[in-house]
Amino acid sequence: MANRILIIEDEEKIARFVELELKHEGNEVEKAFDGREGLEKALSGHFDLILLDVMLPGLNGLEVLRRIRLEKQVPVIMLTARDAVMDKVSGLDAGADDYITKPFAIEELLARIRVALKKRGPVEVATHTLSIKGVTLDEDRYEVTINGDSIELTNREFELLRILMKNKNIVLDREKLMNEVCGYDYIGETNIIDVYVRYLRTKIDDRYGIKLIHTVRGVGYVIKE
Repeated sequence: MANRILIIEDEEKIARFVELELKHEGNEVEKAFDGREGLEKALSGHFDLILLDVMLPGLNGLEVLRRIRLEKQVPVIMLTARDAVMDKVSGLDAGADDYITKPFAIEELLARIRVALKKRGPVEVATHTLSIKGVTLDEDRYEVTINGDSIELTNREFELLRILMKNKNIVLDREKLMNEVCGYDYIGETNIIDVYVRYLRTKIDDRYGIKLIHTVRGVGYVIKE
């Protein structure tokens, strides 16, 4: 079975070159060109390995790695133009599996990838799921089911439900939810979270008779177990 690899690299020429080489080796590849996009893909998708540049716009690679490690143990190889020892130490301390300095020989990178995948072995089979009141959210497969029925959600609906379920019994205000779901640089309607909550209630609460998402007036929303 092909390995799925995520490349988070803001230099598009390098990302494209590595992508072609990895696909030639039989891998499936996705790319992201800034830290926030890369983090979103890393957390929402299932990948066997991540190639992560240190110097990224939006969020730097070390912060992306730190947030990934809060939720997943997928192998991560750091890529950087820096050659300072402390940069390598910082990356490894943050949870990187390996570190390679640009410019690198593609043969060396491919070899390091093979080693990282071999160390990982046949794990990552178990999925990360959240389940409340018959609603099951699979973070790896990006699926939501209710008593076995699959529910189709948009990316933002899924992310909102995931955040509320992970923080069950904790009231989250609208601003925090908007930042988590839409990003800190979001510019748009301020009632966007109310809109997505209404969509979720239509698809889950109304259809299945479940009182899942509760409104706390003047504050925000909470899922109570």
